[in-house]
Amino acid sequence: MSAPKPLILIVEDEEDMLLGLQHNLEFEGYRTIAATTGREGLERALTGVADLVVLDVMLPELNGFEVLREMREHKVRTPVILLTSKSLENDKLEGFSLGADDYVTKPFSIQELLARVRAVLARTRDRPDPGRVFRFGDIEVDFEQHVVRRDQEPLTLALKEFEILRLLVRYRGEIVTREQMLQEVWGYAPGNFPETRTVDNHIAKLRNKVGAQFIETIPKLGYRFRA
Repeated sequence: MSAPKPLILIVEDEEDMLLGLQHNLEFEGYRTIAATTGREGLERALTGVADLVVLDVMLPELNGFEVLREMREHKVRTPVILLTSKSLENDKLEGFSLGADDYVTKPFSIQELLARVRAVLARTRDRPDPGRVFRFGDIEVDFEQHVVRRDQEPLTLALKEFEILRLLVRYRGEIVTREQMLQEVWGYAPGNFPETRTVDNHIAKLRNKVGAQFIETIPKLGYRFRA
């Protein structure tokens, strides 16, 4: 018997948006449950039955940040994608500091959301966890808070650079292929990978920030984290 499809909790108070998200996610094979207020969403999230929460920030009763804060305070580690109509950097940083796994800014295409859903599920389900804080050289990474420091000073990584680092650390000592990165970080489906140097360009930027000696190139295969 095959494993059940991932169950996604959608917390969204706009009826048209909620129905559209349910329709498209179920069309892709996911199971869904829904809540239309922050309080209802929190109650469902605290049961821990969902594999992923798609959480709007602007909600009645409790906003998305409050829901996320309560989830993490209750030790519920279900991955969360925030939906926000705000594009301010501070809002994104607040979401990440509370334990969000990704965010999508409204308006967005359904293909963008589906790609992020695939990517978050791929990197959080049945994967070894590097732990909340990981240190190598003079770098300290807090994977839960999305914070990177060098010698206690903040080091800024773009979101994709951070997720590449997370993936490499999880499989440290093993080769991570470009295809695996495109699937788990960008959310591309197997067989539908773009013909670009996207991964190589992000790796180059990541090396410049954390140190090239930690990320080894394996010719024709991919990359390996060494610390």
